[in-house]
Amino acid sequence: MDLGPAIQQSAVSPTSAPPGAAQTAAGTHAAPRPRRTAGPRLRDNWPLLAALALQAALSLRLAGADTAFQDEALYLWAGHLEWARLLHGTPVPPFPSYFSGAPVIYPPLAALADSAGGLAAARILSLAFMLGATALLWAVTRLLSGRRAAFFAAALFAVLGPTLHLGSFATYDAMSLFGVALASWLVVRAGDRPDATGWMLAAGAALALANATSYPSALFDPVVLALALLTAWPRPGGKLAAARALTLLAVLAVLITPALLIGGSRYLHGIDITTLERAAGTDAPVTVLVHFWSWTGVIVAAAAAGAVIAWASRAGRVQALRLSLLAAAALLVPAEQASLYTTASLNKHGATGAWFAAIAAGYAVDRLIAAAPEGSTRTVTSAACVVALSFPVTLGAAQSWMFATSWPSSSAFVAILRPLADDSGGRLLVEDPSLAEYYLPAGSQWQRWSSTRNIVLPSGAPTGGPSDTAGVIGDGNAGTYAMYIARGYFSVVALNFTDTKSLDQSIAADLRRNPRYHIIDVVPYGPAPGTYVIWRYEPPR
Repeated sequence: MDLGPAIQQSAVSPTSAPPGAAQTAAGTHAAPRPRRTAGPRLRDNWPLLAALALQAALSLRLAGADTAFQDEALYLWAGHLEWARLLHGTPVPPFPSYFSGAPVIYPPLAALADSAGGLAAARILSLAFMLGATALLWAVTRLLSGRRAAFFAAALFAVLGPTLHLGSFATYDAMSLFGVALASWLVVRAGDRPDATGWMLAAGAALALANATSYPSALFDPVVLALALLTAWPRPGGKLAAARALTLLAVLAVLITPALLIGGSRYLHGIDITTLERAAGTDAPVTVLVHFWSWTGVIVAAAAAGAVIAWASRAGRVQALRLSLLAAAALLVPAEQASLYTTASLNKHGATGAWFAAIAAGYAVDRLIAAAPEGSTRTVTSAACVVALSFPVTLGAAQSWMFATSWPSSSAFVAILRPLADDSGGRLLVEDPSLAEYYLPAGSQWQRWSSTRNIVLPSGAPTGGPSDTAGVIGDGNAGTYAMYIARGYFSVVALNFTDTKSLDQSIAADLRRNPRYHIIDVVPYGPAPGTYVIWRYEPPR
């Protein structure tokens, strides 16, 4: 099948200004092009619509695949509490001190979707962001390399396992990726305009919002800055090209610096322990790289080929540099996480790098098709490349299902915990309380809930937290927990001996030493023989 006129190469150069911005030699503006009606636009963009439809269908099938993941539950619960604080002045936990994104941006937005349609609606909100990211990928690639490259770039990214997963995952990763994509489109859309200040201001605002939504997204700020510089080279070039990158950087600084000053020490602490000084894991670097390759290898390999083709074919130094930059962007996250010995969140954070690499991958496929002689040979080559997409579609569908069902259903545990939490005003110690806090009405009474990371006092202040070197996911202080258990501070304790196994075993021993605590239920949870063991405190009669 020949994708022909619908995905034909753009006649403008990669860095040319958009239609209507060209000037005659005399300095007067050229006559604007006639406005295009919806019909031609639809014909031109039907390949994008097909890719978006497939992406939406594959992500929507995951929306109800499992109960909420712990992070989803945490952010949605936090969003509801943030609305309570905004509307009623209700105190909230110190979310900024341990969230890896500003709790006042994505969580309240997701909570609105959750209030309207539950977890499925919150996940569909993420799908909207991911569809927007794919559409922006099409737009950027079309400006840089033409329609045919744009189709293959969008199609490859749309069916990637991490892409499909983020489109059904109610965390701030999708919103942040969309912000980075929007900033990238704005710097490329500026083209070769002599004055692109407005575009850089908008791009800086979008990038700042993306960084505030998810702090790790700042890893890609240099890529967007370099893209702004290369888009303005060779025209307008020189100081004007450098001014674009500097303007973008200045906007970032102007927006983020006062935000940090207003947020105060809690935000600075949260950025430090979740991003700048993130605790190391125990995964071997080769494990990190193998996992990342298994999820994004198709795009990474094609992107590398695109960069090589650009250098070998003498497509222009700027084009080759740009494609090399975009291909290299895919390696930023795996390189960082390999240095931290962790695969945690690799598939989520790595999707942003894959977005950039997809631009170079689309170029590679386009050049492969263009190398075939015109006529039936090129038509067959185009059709073969479209058919070849069935492999990443199949792979992405399988991987995304694996991502979306990789945690145990919490339905049974929440059902058993519901009467214990709702029918009393006692304090609860739950290994991972975010799921119960999200699903149960008692979750709004956050001062009652403690985790195996820290104990929440009646005032709402935390105590017994992990050491600074352990990070936010480290075990709490065993001695502090032993003291509170000896006092009968918790009315209910629920442990599953998974995330904080060493501390759980210590707590279980402390519970056995206190005759007032008794095991009342053992709930299957996770792969066999996983369970949640529930103790209840029986006060003296």
